[in-house]
Amino acid sequence: MIIAVDGPTASGKGTIAHALAAHYALPHLDTGLLYRAVGRQVFLAGTDPDDPADALAATAFPDSLLDDPALRSEETGGLASRVSVHPAVRRALFERQRGFATQPGGAVLDGRDIGTVIAPEAEAKLFIIASVSARAQRRFLEMQGRGIAVTLDAIEADLAARDARDRTRAEAPLVAAADAVTLDTSALSAEAAIAAALALVEARRQR
Repeated sequence: MIIAVDGPTASGKGTIAHALAAHYALPHLDTGLLYRAVGRQVFLAGTDPDDPADALAATAFPDSLLDDPALRSEETGGLASRVSVHPAVRRALFERQRGFATQPGGAVLDGRDIGTVIAPEAEAKLFIIASVSARAQRRFLEMQGRGIAVTLDAIEADLAARDARDRTRAEAPLVAAADAVTLDTSALSAEAAIAAALALVEARRQR
C-alpha cells in the first residue's frame, strides 16, 4: 500500500505521515528533506539557489548530508523552496523518490507532489492544509523550543512566500490530486489530526 501525504510547510503532514507509517508498519520518506539537502548543499558550496545549473549540481549531495541538523532550519527551508522550482532538480530527485514509493510492500511518503507526480497510483492520498497563521504559530513554537531567535511575523511572511513559489512553479506545483482527500488541521491537535487521517485512510482502504 502506498500512502501519499501532501501539503504546505507546517501543515502537519510530516507528523501525520510518520504516524501512518508506524500504524501500518510501512517505511516513511520525508521527501522535503531531499530538497532541503539540495538547498543546504548550495549554501555550503556558496552557489546560487536561483541558478538552475548551480541547483542541479547540488543534487549530487552526499547521503551523510541528510543527517545534518541544519536541514531543519528556516534558512534551509527557504533555500529548499527556491531550488525546488527548477525542473532539472525535480527530475534528478524523482527516481530516488519513485524507487522508495514502489518498494515491495509499499510506503508512506510526504511532500508536495507525491499524489500527483511521484506516486499517482497511491491507494490513499491525503492533502493536509492549515491556515498560514496556524502554521506560523506552530513553527514559531518549534523554533522557540529549539532556542532559535525568530519573530512570528517573519515566519508568517516566509511561509506565505514559500506557498506562492510552491503553488505557481511551472513543474509539479503544490496542488491536491483529483482523488485526494483534504484534511484541514488548523484547529486540530496533533493527536486529533492523526486520528482523522487514520480514519480517512481506513475509509479509502474499505472502498
